[in-house]
Amino acid sequence: MRLSPRMLAIASLVLLAGSATASDPFLRRTVTVEVVERVGPAVVNITTERIVAGASPFQRFGNDPFFDRFFQDFFEPSVPQTIQSLGSGVLIDADRHILTNEHVVGRASRIRVTLADGREFDATLIGADPNNDIAVLRAETQDKLPWIPLGSSRDLMVGEPLIAIGNPFGLASTVTTGVVSALDRSIRSESRVFHGFIQTDASINPGNSGGALLDAEGRLIGINTAVYNGGQGIGFAIPVDVASRVVNELIAHGEVTPVWLGIEFQELTPDLGQALALADGTNGAVASRVREGSPASRAGVRRGDVITQLERRPVRSGRDFFEMLESVTPGQELRVDLLRDGAARSLAIRAEVVPDAVVSQILRERLGVELALAEQGGYAVRSVRKDGGAARIGIQPGDRILGINGRPLQGAEDLRRSVLDLSGRSRALVVVQRGAGRYHVTIPLA
Repeated sequence: MRLSPRMLAIASLVLLAGSATASDPFLRRTVTVEVVERVGPAVVNITTERIVAGASPFQRFGNDPFFDRFFQDFFEPSVPQTIQSLGSGVLIDADRHILTNEHVVGRASRIRVTLADGREFDATLIGADPNNDIAVLRAETQDKLPWIPLGSSRDLMVGEPLIAIGNPFGLASTVTTGVVSALDRSIRSESRVFHGFIQTDASINPGNSGGALLDAEGRLIGINTAVYNGGQGIGFAIPVDVASRVVNELIAHGEVTPVWLGIEFQELTPDLGQALALADGTNGAVASRVREGSPASRAGVRRGDVITQLERRPVRSGRDFFEMLESVTPGQELRVDLLRDGAARSLAIRAEVVPDAVVSQILRERLGVELALAEQGGYAVRSVRKDGGAARIGIQPGDRILGINGRPLQGAEDLRRSVLDLSGRSRALVVVQRGAGRYHVTIPLA
């Protein structure tokens, strides 16, 4: 039987590691050593600087407004402070692009990268996507730098050996080894849930974020991104197939354009499940509307279908479905599993950028307003639908909408993202300016 290169590499890693002796350099040169020598120079250390407001000397009294006001009235404002953070990254092409995590470089005022050979360069942020926790930098130099191409995570096997290289606790070019512990893991951060991660027992610590996760052949198969709190050595990485799609978007556009499928949902209640003749305990979201001409409509999704999985991940609500879409890139083909008339079906839907006309239509239908970009910032209210949620809480033509659900509206892309984020919500928190006053109002969504 002819063994594949991967199987030979895995067998060598196991056999050579087990039989190596200090007296035989040939046996000591394992697959891991060869991979680190070949790929290690492409892994960089990242140091960021972020300027924050200085602290009050009265902080020891807690957040007491008396001392805060006293400090402001009688003392000079404190000097802004510079905070440094550490992380890792991987050079991925000859144009000196560096792949890392968004949380490593987010809000940084200066980014420096250090190579394994000691060279240091400033780096420019090309683009970042917090939904996938991925960012792309470019090293500011004309030097020829070592790099490795993106591999593939499609054929990973649970149990196969892995190598992690990064900058844990500022300890440059640290190498750890382990195996693929599990695939397609979901983990929750402070603000959202990330799906589809590689789980590994290779030691990953603070500072490893953005570093390389390699297979036994030295292929880049993941970007280390998180340590599970209290997990005692369980680490996670973004599969490189996901990172590759996002990298292309970031290099081309600086951000990932939000996508849509054209489905609107209602929750699957027990009464509705009974009316649809679903088995007890069925989870999913019911398609209450499929927009004509949308990707879902062309793929064959119908009103009344119960969506149970997106990319083989369980869908428990309409909001759950749209949160999963936040990590999808334009043109990506998605598998959607659904129930129709009691029978299971699977459809392939290609995600697309939501057209501007649909953005305006959703605003009219759900918020009950028509908007136009305002010169002073935000969006001016051109008209208000009489029976819409905006009219019920008193929004008037001439008001300016400055933000929706915590997102400032600085341009068309912000508006597009905010409108798509209304999906699966019953209310929207909107910042409205009328004259000199600014107000936070809650608008019920149709």
